[in-house]
Amino acid sequence: MPDYRRKYRPGGTYFFTVTLADRGSRLLVDRIDHLRVAYRTVVSERPVRTEAIVVMPDHIHAVWTLPDGDADFSTRWKMIKTRFSKDILEGGFVPTLRVSESKRAKGEVGVWQRRFWEHMIRDDADFAAHVAYCHENPVKHGFVTHAMDWPYSSVHRETRVT
Repeated sequence: MPDYRRKYRPGGTYFFTVTLADRGSRLLVDRIDHLRVAYRTVVSERPVRTEAIVVMPDHIHAVWTLPDGDADFSTRWKMIKTRFSKDILEGGFVPTLRVSESKRAKGEVGVWQRRFWEHMIRDDADFAAHVAYCHENPVKHGFVTHAMDWPYSSVHRETRVT
């Protein structure tokens, strides 16, 4: 059995990749309103500062800064994933899911990959690189030519003129 070790630093800044079980799915952008509600609800209950985020068809990249004294990003992602899954299933949308016996035994519906990937941001250069990675991901995947053309990204917030 793999030994998953996470670095928990209260008030830390992290880069995350959270992925659907079906890597060919468009569920996150097709059901973006459900994802937005799940995200806003969880972040209002357990605040984080979203430094950057991009929602791709089958995965999310985000850079979060946690509150001082708080290092619990795992519970936040679990709550977002659970809320989104319940909302789409209760809303009558039933994606094609391949649910393994082990997931079924644990009451999982199979929308998401079980785990997520995280990286603790080390310094300003690392922060800038991961924010840029979020914003450029739709270009990298060939969905758009310019990051600004992808509607599900915080890049719009970064370039807004005040």
